[in-house]
Amino acid sequence: MQGIVDAHFHIWRQKDLPWLNGPMVPRIFGPYEPIMRDYPITEYLGDLQGEGVEKAVYVQTNWTRDDYEKEVAWVSETANEYGWPHAIVGYADMTVKDVRPQLDRLKAYPLMRGVRMQLHWHDVPEYRFAASARQVIDPAVSRNVAHLKNYGLSFDLQLFPGQMEDGAQLVADNPGTDFILTHAGMLVDDRPATVDAWHQGLCRFAGMDNFHAKLSGLGTFVHANDPTLVQRIIDDAIDILGSEHLMFGSNFPIEKLWTDYRTLLTTHKQAVDGHGVIDMENIFRKTATRVYRLA
Repeated sequence: MQGIVDAHFHIWRQKDLPWLNGPMVPRIFGPYEPIMRDYPITEYLGDLQGEGVEKAVYVQTNWTRDDYEKEVAWVSETANEYGWPHAIVGYADMTVKDVRPQLDRLKAYPLMRGVRMQLHWHDVPEYRFAASARQVIDPAVSRNVAHLKNYGLSFDLQLFPGQMEDGAQLVADNPGTDFILTHAGMLVDDRPATVDAWHQGLCRFAGMDNFHAKLSGLGTFVHANDPTLVQRIIDDAIDILGSEHLMFGSNFPIEKLWTDYRTLLTTHKQAVDGHGVIDMENIFRKTATRVYRLA
């Protein structure tokens, strides 16, 4: 297999992130004191050293909303100095009246490939990020997402299964925009009802050419790198969506709370290996290369 693409990772300076300063607040990935510090590109490159990863996509880390351009500017400076990352998914506030002024500023940065605004909502308060469960199809959000195609930008869609019907409508309404479901739809536990809802949620996106999903953050809710869970998610995702719609992402340094890069990558490789060479190539290189225009 040729060089691997990590389609979802973060770097940061603690001072820029409100959620990494002050008292720790409940988050879906549990206690996070070990990452309440700087995580620079040099440490990330050390974490993946020797693993065959040749390119990576940076995904926004929730700077203050007004600093959306500062974040992309800093990551772009990092890329100019170190040659990593190779693409940027920045932040834009899709709830404003007109997001285009923000997109105009972001498009000035050559590595910009997409936008993420986290729209996930859950009955459990600690899992909740969006203002409401249906914010994904709020008229302002829908209107602003529709502008992305004119900028050549994708949208990283972060939803729980209960929101996927609305998410599928957003994807269907924007056939000219690539959507990437973060963390494979966030399966929160292994109870049959939860798994069934997640499975049915993914099925809503089946057959949509502009929809993709990231096999990232799979340890988010169990706070572990669980090979059985990874295997279940990957098997079902391949069966429902096809590997040409899937891509690997490390979600480092979040996953670093409970594993190391080699173990994480090996677990994902072993889960995909039984599906064949084509699926390995798609998931670990081709899909992300195509969607994020890394070639």
